[in-house]
Amino acid sequence: MSLIEDTKIEEGFRGSPYQDHLGFDTIAFGTKLPLTREEGELLLVHRMNIVKGEVVSNLHFLTAKPEVWEILYAMAYQMGVQGLLKFKRMLVALRSHDYDEAANQMLDSLWARQTPERAKRMADKMRAI
Repeated sequence: MSLIEDTKIEEGFRGSPYQDHLGFDTIAFGTKLPLTREEGELLLVHRMNIVKGEVVSNLHFLTAKPEVWEILYAMAYQMGVQGLLKFKRMLVALRSHDYDEAANQMLDSLWARQTPERAKRMADKMRAI
């Protein structure tokens, strides 16, 4: 067995924070919290790659510029792919390359009411395409 596999067995996995036998806040395979910035960035990159794959898989019919895909990835990272897929009117606008209407639809949403500054930044990026 490898060092990684042995460590997985010895440490066990927990997806939620817990206190180890010494009382340290811990997550995953014995990783003490808080995470370092580097660990957080590694996790972000890993999760973003998963999100990108799910977005492309679900929106395979969409032909869009790379800038559009970046916005869709960012939205999906925040609200989940299923949340992104609820933006049906935005997706219709994107199919016809109507970026102003796509931005309008982004702003006409619960997402925009819950995170208005972020939604505005994303909509402004969409309009600029």
